[in-house]
Amino acid sequence: MKHRFQKHYTRAEAEALLPQLRAWLAELNRLREDEQRHEKRLGGLNIEGQDTGGETVNSWIRALAGMQEILAEFQRREIFIKDLSRGLVDFPALIGGKEVFLCWEADEDKIEFWHDLETGYDGRERLG
Repeated sequence: MKHRFQKHYTRAEAEALLPQLRAWLAELNRLREDEQRHEKRLGGLNIEGQDTGGETVNSWIRALAGMQEILAEFQRREIFIKDLSRGLVDFPALIGGKEVFLCWEADEDKIEFWHDLETGYDGRERLG
């Protein structure tokens, strides 16, 4: 049987990553706020026909680059951010030979739920 993902996490492997993921998600949210603030400021400068401030542009690019760097870490590990503001993350896993997602939200202490690849958050079931 061909699987969709190359990497499959055990519950223990996924839980071992949670401290790092919490830090990355917090940083992503902070960078996203920075990026949106700079983008709004740049949009305002452009509308007013003013010279677009170099430092604002540089800060905006730094925020985008920082986000890209962290997102690449998730991508490299085949860990999927489903909702950044909630810190909702899916890890590919195998349960009984079937490919599923272990599902974790940043306010949860450990990984306690899973769902089918298609059902998403609404189809979460408690791990046994």
